[in-house]
Amino acid sequence: MREPDDDPLADDMPDSSVPADAAELADDVFLGEEAVVPEREYGPPIQSRDLDMTGELRELERRVQARETPAFPLENRRRVPMRAFWDRYRHLAMRDRSDFVDEFGRDPVYSARMAPVLDFFYRRWFRVDCQGMEHVPAEGRALLVANHSGVLPYDGAVVMHAVRVDHPAHRDVRPLVEDFVFHFPWLGTLMNRIGGVRACPENATRLLEADQLVAVFPEGIKGIGKLYKDRYKLQRFGRGGFVKLALRTRAPIVPVAIVGAEEIHPLLGRVTWLAKSFGVPYVPITPTFPWLGPLGAIPLPSKWTVRFAPPIDVAAEHGPDAAEDRILVNRLSEQVRAHIQEMVGDILRKR
Repeated sequence: MREPDDDPLADDMPDSSVPADAAELADDVFLGEEAVVPEREYGPPIQSRDLDMTGELRELERRVQARETPAFPLENRRRVPMRAFWDRYRHLAMRDRSDFVDEFGRDPVYSARMAPVLDFFYRRWFRVDCQGMEHVPAEGRALLVANHSGVLPYDGAVVMHAVRVDHPAHRDVRPLVEDFVFHFPWLGTLMNRIGGVRACPENATRLLEADQLVAVFPEGIKGIGKLYKDRYKLQRFGRGGFVKLALRTRAPIVPVAIVGAEEIHPLLGRVTWLAKSFGVPYVPITPTFPWLGPLGAIPLPSKWTVRFAPPIDVAAEHGPDAAEDRILVNRLSEQVRAHIQEMVGDILRKR
């Protein structure tokens, strides 16, 4: 009888003293976060590309564990077809754009390129008459509170451009834009690049603490969704969030009345059951939309009047702690709304 050492098949049999799992993993020694493969006396040498794939496989594993959508296959991302064409396209797409934007997405170079377009609408198309610009502070923080209308946020762009070109200090205004605007494939990006900021208390607080001018439209969706028969009738100013903001940041409130935006898209009706499919609050029905297709989004050339009232320093009178008093906040919000409604009525009587 032959000894096991003399058996020619003994080398192919697993060692009974070593667990089967350990025998399978004997080739790979796990150290830290990556497997170190020892050199073997057989097979081709390890290529550098095989080691480069370790990072991609690890990233793929991380995405699967995090239940994220994996980029499959990862290696194809390095093989972009017509690379020269896409490099040229990226170069053209970034022409005349700034390499740096602020934390809210404003691009100073792109904003300067759009200035002639805004100026055309401001002076030629809407023929805006600005009144009371001296009431806008030349420095420091302030909250511009205005009525809202027009289906699309043209009023925010007009207020922003008015202060930039007609104010002696040529200050920048950061209008807060409703969420539904960012559901459009181009409108939200455009508003960000020219200075608009997504509406939320955190963004507004950061802007005011940086001593900037912030424009808010407390009517929100209810304001731009008014039917033409209800034009210039201000809706409720939410829950007084702008008053809390002014109290906590010690920012004066500058009431702003806008007349003329109701005529750019006379709203005859609203379709709400179809709006959810497009991520918008409603689909407007106007004399030009949807009958003229994309051309129906062009605003009608109405005459605008924008009036700025003297600032109201609610923080100096009540203090920052008054932001927790719900009754006081609602009362101050209603006072500002009534003041703007009176300004709108006065402008309409003088037209």
